[in-house]
Amino acid sequence: MKRLLQLNRLHGAQNYSPLPVVLKRGRGVHLYDVHDKQYYDFLSSYSSVNQGHCHPRLVKAMQEQCEKLTLCSRAFHSENLCNFFEYMNKTFGYDKCLPMNTGVEASETSVKLARLWGYKAKKIPQNKAEIVVARQNFWGRSIAACSSSSDPSCYTNFGPYVPGFHFVDFNNLEELESLFQKHPHIAAFMVEPIQGEAGIKIPELGYLQRAKSLCEKYNVLLICDEVQTGIGRTGQMLASEGVGADMVVLGKALSGGMMPISCVLANNHVMDLIDPGTHGSTFGGNPLATAIAPEAVEIIRVENLLKNARIQGERFRKELTPFVDSGALKDVRGVGLLNAIEFEKPRDAEKLVETCMEKGLLTKVTRDGTIRMCPPLTISDFEMEQSLDIIKEGIEEVSE
Repeated sequence: MKRLLQLNRLHGAQNYSPLPVVLKRGRGVHLYDVHDKQYYDFLSSYSSVNQGHCHPRLVKAMQEQCEKLTLCSRAFHSENLCNFFEYMNKTFGYDKCLPMNTGVEASETSVKLARLWGYKAKKIPQNKAEIVVARQNFWGRSIAACSSSSDPSCYTNFGPYVPGFHFVDFNNLEELESLFQKHPHIAAFMVEPIQGEAGIKIPELGYLQRAKSLCEKYNVLLICDEVQTGIGRTGQMLASEGVGADMVVLGKALSGGMMPISCVLANNHVMDLIDPGTHGSTFGGNPLATAIAPEAVEIIRVENLLKNARIQGERFRKELTPFVDSGALKDVRGVGLLNAIEFEKPRDAEKLVETCMEKGLLTKVTRDGTIRMCPPLTISDFEMEQSLDIIKEGIEEVSE
């Protein structure tokens, strides 16, 4: 392992600060390092492997498609892509789907579509369209994503920045309406239903519905960034179900962790404005990815993982809440299996991550003393029990 870590330091760009563990395989809720030590995965590749690592159904779909056709580009029609479009329509109810590869690509695509709608439908003067984003949002590290970030580590030294973004506090509808009133050229409000990278920040009940009402009042599109919250993570297929967002951005778990695929879902009043040549991707919607994605979503449905996410998530929060009452933890929060535990002291969070790693559970600090706790949705009662034992022992050791 030391040799591999040295290779990483010598020849890899140091744009991440990973834990000192080198992984070589995974299965279900487990990861294994180069010494075959087993770990519970409580990061799930930032919710990309909701279905568990190397799900047999996904492995089979990938192997079978690899022998047929992996790429033909959008210069031609693909059987899998056409079927993928139909599946996404039937599953999520939006008229159309625009596929890309990664979450940041799909999020940026939604911004492009919002600007396009702003000019063609809302009649905003050219080059004046604006987008409202929530502070502490995270949708990637492209230049546009950096420009719409309130995190100095994301945007510092990467200017000049893309203009046209306004910031509003997450869960603050008064500030949102005030922005809408002052700025008539706003095309869209882009928001995560639950802020993941910010530390699993959960808004008040009904926040998204009221935000949607404000968007309708001021003729603004609502974009729900569900790259992390979508595909079952919160115990629903979409965290924004019932809200009627104008656009939904999906990624991560849409791939089942097998091959990148993302998309924007929207109805015809948005999607029919785009013309050939104005947006695209060589790999976007490729036959391999579009063979995998429906299987990834079907696993969530067929294996009843929405219910399991709700049950196991409630158990996780219930069993760790006593540590909040005792003062060992500042907070335990979450929805479904999108959870976090928070310490008063950031160093205590780092210690717990290190302790859990030693005991056989992997996760990561996400923000200011907050640890993301997000296992695959396939986690069983026994596996959750073992995981909670590790976490509880770790908290007790850190608190001594």
